[in-house]
Amino acid sequence: MTERAGDVIFGGRLATLLGSELKVGDAAPDFTLVGNDMKPVKLADFHGKVLVLSSVPSLDTPTCDMETRRFNVEAAKLGPDVVILTVSMDLPFAQKRWCGAAGVDKVITASDYRDASFGAAYGVLLKDVRLLARCVFVVNRQGVIRYIQLVKETGTEPDYAPVLAAVRGLQ
Repeated sequence: MTERAGDVIFGGRLATLLGSELKVGDAAPDFTLVGNDMKPVKLADFHGKVLVLSSVPSLDTPTCDMETRRFNVEAAKLGPDVVILTVSMDLPFAQKRWCGAAGVDKVITASDYRDASFGAAYGVLLKDVRLLARCVFVVNRQGVIRYIQLVKETGTEPDYAPVLAAVRGLQ
């Protein structure tokens, strides 16, 4: 598997990402995640929708909490043709508990804990800690990546304005 060093900082240190770096214009790779109901979640489940893939280290951290809550607010404004999927290594039970406690009901959360297929396919798997780097991908209705924002410091939120602009440009 391809390794990329120095693209992100995790815990104050440069981290190594596993998986190839994706580019705008690439077909979004398939993945199999585990939903909060323990059923598989795949890229094909969102065909025909604009898909925001928000990769985060853990919902139980302050920055991931803020980001997912913010995307939940934005999802309510974007309409039914846009889906925001937040992916982490958190167990599905923890994601379901967190969503209930946080009142998150517009963002879908899914776990990559089983085989890290999302992390590896999207090049955001942090090698040393087996968590996901903070990254946002916007995928059009045909399954092509149209925007990528890899956040350099995993402890900071993404810049929401260009993400939302990319989404609106695809609606």
